[in-house]
Amino acid sequence: MKPLVQPAPWRRIAADIALLVALGLFMGAVGPFGSDAMPAAARYSYWTACIVGGGVIGIVIDETVGLRLGAFWRRVGAVSLLMTPFVAAYVILIPGQMYAQPFEPPHFPHLLWQVLVISLLVMSVRALVWRRPRTVVETRVVVAPPLPEAEAAFRRRLSARRRAARLIAIEAHDHYLRVHTDAGPDLVTLRFADALAELAGAHGLQVHRSWWVAADAIEAVRWRRGAGEARLAGGLSVPVSRSHAPALKSAGWF
Repeated sequence: MKPLVQPAPWRRIAADIALLVALGLFMGAVGPFGSDAMPAAARYSYWTACIVGGGVIGIVIDETVGLRLGAFWRRVGAVSLLMTPFVAAYVILIPGQMYAQPFEPPHFPHLLWQVLVISLLVMSVRALVWRRPRTVVETRVVVAPPLPEAEAAFRRRLSARRRAARLIAIEAHDHYLRVHTDAGPDLVTLRFADALAELAGAHGLQVHRSWWVAADAIEAVRWRRGAGEARLAGGLSVPVSRSHAPALKSAGWF
């Protein structure tokens, strides 16, 4: 369960009592479990006493045992179950105190399910009232532009026309590389391992045993049926292998 909002203690107590009184008046207006046959004044006073007294029992359990029960609805359900027998005993005693009716133990088993339903309602409303609003944190992957000096050595291998172009990807073939840029592809005689070494400081990722891509050129990544694919600027699609997928995952692409 998310941490509850913690106002000043006296305000918290006053707010809890006000909430319980409001729920008691609501139950008096509804008149569940045949209580609608009671006179209005008696019905409202009865339900207010039941909800306030039973709610206090539930709050005590919730603020002690409930603190160790974890998740929101698990805590609400567990506290409602724990408080039910105590609240049922309390409810049985109310008629004898308020209307001079005798204590009737046989009614106890019959009351349990009714009290459980009301307890779930009361504790759920209270928990939702005091629940801390969910904090939404938006994350965005920001890719810094490539450092010119990090690519300088590799760019000198390109033709003059493509030396200053945007680097998109490098594709390894037998004894040469196909370098994809926004000015078109270029062929370079170089081992793929040597190209990776020269681009070690650049903002890029090896996504396959024969592919390196510039991080700012990635537009989308998808993984389906054990195979990955990255869509790059200019409409180029490249494979993503299992061994290199974690790098893309840690960068926030999927």
